[in-house]
Amino acid sequence: MSGKIEFKKLRDFGEVINDTFLFIRENLKPLIKVFIYLCGFFILAGIIASVMQQLNMQTVSKNPNNPFAVTNMGDIFNWFYFLVILITMGSYTAITVSTLSFIALYIQKGKVAPSPEEVWAYFKYYFFRAFFSSIGVGLFMVFTFMLCLIPGIYVFPAMSLFFPIMILENAGFQYTFSRSFRLLKNQWWLTAGVILVIWVIAYSCMMFASMPGLILTMVGTFLPGVKEWSKVMIVFGSILQHLSYVFMMIPVIGVTLCYFNLVEVQESAGLMDRINQFGEDKNDNISLEEY
Repeated sequence: MSGKIEFKKLRDFGEVINDTFLFIRENLKPLIKVFIYLCGFFILAGIIASVMQQLNMQTVSKNPNNPFAVTNMGDIFNWFYFLVILITMGSYTAITVSTLSFIALYIQKGKVAPSPEEVWAYFKYYFFRAFFSSIGVGLFMVFTFMLCLIPGIYVFPAMSLFFPIMILENAGFQYTFSRSFRLLKNQWWLTAGVILVIWVIAYSCMMFASMPGLILTMVGTFLPGVKEWSKVMIVFGSILQHLSYVFMMIPVIGVTLCYFNLVEVQESAGLMDRINQFGEDKNDNISLEEY
């Protein structure tokens, strides 16, 4: 157990980043299994919807050499477009809920990686709650960013903590919303900095993984000599793009570590758990110095 990640502890900026990737390295195979089992449907549906949407753009184009030169806005904002948005929301929700459910069970089982079947029990309970909550959170974020951008930047760390609180504390929308801001009291700068770095790393990984597909899609779209390969390239590009969603687990894990760090700062929940367990296992070496 000594090499396992302890979530309920204080961490500084660097420790949050390091422990995020340490947790992924130690649980890579179980996390990939959970991603395939619980998010695979949304990834496959996203690939199909994205390919259909891009092929439809080519069909309605008024200029064969420029598939983006459509006749009217209805050609862009058709049902394919909104289907892609809906499935993308489902994908992000599935990744978030499955990762947080994995972490909740990991802690509950004493730092042992759960199976996909165990994670599924949590996943089916929280998925629709998280999905509909994400609509409210998304609208709130859009509203705050429209207010001269600064309010949106201010509330982003709090809304990043929203789903870890909802799932790890089994909380409702109103309680989760208010607790997100309470936990950030006097800790905004550190939390915002960690979250920003983690998201930059995650998006960089996603861009790097999907870049070959994006290049091939652009080549197939704009070079006449390979136009007959454009459909193949669109399919290949969509597959790479959606498979890169696996990197979205990185910010979920990182934000969860931030959540536990904030809980420790304000409530010392992990310290109290260790004190309560002191003496129950004589082989458990408890280090209180870090507190």
